[in-house]
Amino acid sequence: PQLINTSCRKPTRPHFETMLIYILLSFVSLLTVALNLLVIISISHFKQLHTPTNLLLLSLAVSDFFVGVLVIFQTMLIDGCWLLGDLMCSLWLILSSITISTSIGTMVLISVDRYVAICHPLHYFTKVKPKRVQVCVCLCWMFAALFNSLLLKDNLQQPGRYNSCIGECVYEMNYMANLFDLIVSFLFPITVIIILYVRIFGVAVYQARAMRSHIAVVTPKITTKKSEMKAARNLGVVVVVFLICICPYFCLALTSQDNLYKASSVTILVWMFHFNSCLNPLIYAILYPWFRKSIKVIVTLKILKPGSYRANIL
Repeated sequence: PQLINTSCRKPTRPHFETMLIYILLSFVSLLTVALNLLVIISISHFKQLHTPTNLLLLSLAVSDFFVGVLVIFQTMLIDGCWLLGDLMCSLWLILSSITISTSIGTMVLISVDRYVAICHPLHYFTKVKPKRVQVCVCLCWMFAALFNSLLLKDNLQQPGRYNSCIGECVYEMNYMANLFDLIVSFLFPITVIIILYVRIFGVAVYQARAMRSHIAVVTPKITTKKSEMKAARNLGVVVVVFLICICPYFCLALTSQDNLYKASSVTILVWMFHFNSCLNPLIYAILYPWFRKSIKVIVTLKILKPGSYRANIL
């Protein structure tokens, strides 16, 4: 009884609305996990898909997979209370931050990959190799883990230190740490992505005009394979959808004067970013024939046959 006044306050919400939110979150979360697992299995299993670009998509799918898993825990905050204790709250917050940072970093790597392929096609296969891409992906994950661990080290050292009541799940950053996080996690990578894709778009427009005017300019710098342009367009869709989904949260963070973030109050981050993690595999299914073929092989269990990794997917 003495703890009643210090317990978290549950929001007053109709039972039907609460159940509807539970069902919706659970369904989208399971769909996100299942679809991204298909992407992970496809790229990991089939040898034809072991390309530098697909390795970046694999990294993105892994981070999206973890987003789907972690958002399951968000459902308990619908009632306003975190039931797994302060330590699990701190771990959940930092793992969520790591997956978000990794996804943003992977998007930057995808933009760099397409920039080199379109604007410097002759140097692509000499500069962009699978081993180098693997190293870049590993560094991206390591940087995200280190960066977010430093930002949230107080929460890790003393879980629940910023809680004002029992069952609350919050973290706090000072002004300078918050500003540094916005620059590193949002402003810098988004600026790089936009600049690179503007350059890619400029090259694409130049080539289209040259083709329409029948100017036969056959120089290595401006001649790009049609398949590379299509890949850039497809990945451009992924990047644009990603920016649409993450920008609302960071714009809110830029305009907010309060540096205390409650896990229950960052609904935009959780819902929008989670929705993006579910959208990515759907975009692949629409734009990439190899993904549709690989799903068919996986669902029909042909993937279990010996030598299935050599199947013609492209």
